[in-house]
Amino acid sequence: MAVRSTDVSRHVGPLSRPLPARLRARRHARRAPLRDTPSGKPMVAWYDPGVLAKTGLKSLLSETIGRQADRRLLDAVARPQPLAFDYSEDGDGKAREELWLDYVSDLGDGWDSTYAVASAVMAPTLDVRDATGQVHHTEGGDVLVFGGDEVYPTASVEEYQARTVVPYEDALNDRRHRPHLFAVPGNHDWYDGLVSFTRLFCQGRRSRGWQTRQQRSYFALKLPHGWWLLGTDMQLESDLDASQVEFFRKVAAQMGSDDRVILCNAEPAWIKQQVKPHAGRGFLDNNIDFLEQRILGKRVSVFLAGDLHHYRRHENTEGRQKIVAGGGGAFLHPTHLPRVDTRPDGFVLKECFPSQKTSRELTWRNLLFPAINPWFAAFMGFVYALLGWGVAANLNEGAVSAPPLREVLSAALQSTGSLLVAAGTLLGAIAFADDRRGKAWQKVSGGVHGAAHLVVALLLTWGVSSVAAPLASELQWSLRRDFLSGLLLFGGGALVGPLVVGVYLLLSLNVFSCHPNEAFSSLAIPDWKNFLRLHFDRDGELTVYPVGLRRVPRRWQHGHSPEEPVWVPDPRDHRATPPALIEPPVVIGRSKAPPLTLDTGQLAPALVTQDEQPPAGPV
Repeated sequence: MAVRSTDVSRHVGPLSRPLPARLRARRHARRAPLRDTPSGKPMVAWYDPGVLAKTGLKSLLSETIGRQADRRLLDAVARPQPLAFDYSEDGDGKAREELWLDYVSDLGDGWDSTYAVASAVMAPTLDVRDATGQVHHTEGGDVLVFGGDEVYPTASVEEYQARTVVPYEDALNDRRHRPHLFAVPGNHDWYDGLVSFTRLFCQGRRSRGWQTRQQRSYFALKLPHGWWLLGTDMQLESDLDASQVEFFRKVAAQMGSDDRVILCNAEPAWIKQQVKPHAGRGFLDNNIDFLEQRILGKRVSVFLAGDLHHYRRHENTEGRQKIVAGGGGAFLHPTHLPRVDTRPDGFVLKECFPSQKTSRELTWRNLLFPAINPWFAAFMGFVYALLGWGVAANLNEGAVSAPPLREVLSAALQSTGSLLVAAGTLLGAIAFADDRRGKAWQKVSGGVHGAAHLVVALLLTWGVSSVAAPLASELQWSLRRDFLSGLLLFGGGALVGPLVVGVYLLLSLNVFSCHPNEAFSSLAIPDWKNFLRLHFDRDGELTVYPVGLRRVPRRWQHGHSPEEPVWVPDPRDHRATPPALIEPPVVIGRSKAPPLTLDTGQLAPALVTQDEQPPAGPV
């Protein structure tokens, strides 16, 4: 069943038009902020031991629950949803001539990055300049689609509120009418079993930033001129459940032969399968391929995905597009992985943001790993202290001169505690290593990484023992020498231990094309953000405007008028850059789709259940 948007029908013209000036001024005065600075959260510190432990535990629990009790199967029974939400007609039943739609993915991280994107998305109009200097006029979307991973590091009501809801509410600030929001869940949304996601996006809740309509974690939108947008839920297994496939099969049965589809998945399968193929996936594990190839076929003109936190567009000779736009607020991901630039299914890389050269240069920031990740540095200092403290204490006894390195190594091999910590360090490094080149590569690279830590720890212990030796005769109380040794080991380990990790990540990514996620999550770069603005025009063409923010503001001040959001960039932040087009607008025409065959589309009519019947009249 296709349900029309009742909110759209209450207003003349597009939903995104500004509110009346009197109403804006009244609401602005009533909601004038009292804080001097935004109270938003900083970027997630992924190498904070507390964050690592919490995220790892929730990931383990969610994967276990997801395998044993798939929430999507329960929602398919308990939460009926119409086949499509109809935005092809207005409330009077007249065909819409045009529609604006915004696509934002991988948001809900740090305040600066998420709010900077939200401010551009929620503006009534946005003029963006391309590389040639031409200015393109765009309008705020009547529909807003979140493409996956709406919050970081893990899903909870509190994190959604602080990192996602508040930034978009402050960015809208009654400057225009609230867009209708539809959300695709990503793996981070699934970390609490999709409970918080369902409460926020699947219960018709209305916030000051948006109005939700979907009842399940997947949906279909009927758009003007025969365009459709389908949002899937791939859960944690990167696949679709049978009920969802059947739902989209019924949706496809409602499409005309000339209709076109925009398919939104949480992950870009065309890249994931190149970087890290799914080994052992059998015939029961290919529902996403079945949906794309056997149900929708070449009706899919545009593939949209997030998960990779950058912009990347591939195009084939037929003009079909595969676009990654995961720049809604999360930390930046690298773009210089060579394997993803080959021709996946005949699609050629056309543009990426940032450039591969810039991405490679940004990787060198890992040499600042100790300064960027201070809590991880403290953790490594503790590990190094455990590795060498007992050895240093034994060498301090009766020391009259600096011990030779051979003596330090012998003492280390005789220390049971040091050997146990060394074994844990080596196993931990192997477990941390990237396995995309195979298990043998993981063991070798992880072993080299772990061995580097052990060698550096041994040299540090030797140096500390050399410093403590002259004090042996002066500090008669041995505990003072041992305390000094432990303090020096901790401080030295906090400096050199993370530096070893940074060098390992730098070499892994820039030389061996491994650890792209780990090498950039360590940097927590809030810049190079992006979102997509889609325009369905009067001629039935789709124009995609890829909007990028090279550097997001770091300083904010109150907006002074109803036409502004709650917070605006501080003009003293001269390095911040305005939104601009990453590349010229991508125009996609409506050519006739090839005939549906066994390999490219659905043949048999789908069964329609009672709650999914097409409407008998206007809703």
